[in-house]
Amino acid sequence: MIRRFGETPRANVRYTRRPGVYAILPRDGRLLLTHQSEPIPELQLPGGGIDPGEGPIQALHREVFEETGWKIGSARRLGAFRRFTYMPDYDLWAEKLCMIYMAWPVRPLGPPSEAGHTPVWAKPARAAQELGNAGDRHFVSQLWGLA
Repeated sequence: MIRRFGETPRANVRYTRRPGVYAILPRDGRLLLTHQSEPIPELQLPGGGIDPGEGPIQALHREVFEETGWKIGSARRLGAFRRFTYMPDYDLWAEKLCMIYMAWPVRPLGPPSEAGHTPVWAKPARAAQELGNAGDRHFVSQLWGLA
């Protein structure tokens, strides 16, 4: 059973399962995060949905690059969680299956290619408090013994 964070699923809503990959990216005592400005400004672990025909690791590399401009290496899966949410940018009620990976930021390749995203470096304690969803906060807190 995969742990659920956030809202309890609504009985009158049909959810679409949406698998995604998200990265915890430590370097020099800080984490590389992304700040998404729309639809609601929030700090996030870089990542997102896995496209059809794409594997999780391939999606992780693509999403981190799109949202931060960084190349990553040595990705390994830490775990997963589910959350039920409305995604206004897709007009979709989703059951998000969030797979969390640890990877290493290797080097910046340029600015983020996804509009509305800005790379942010933050101490793990700040990330554990300010990330936009409880599942992301949980994984960061567990890794750094902040729980």
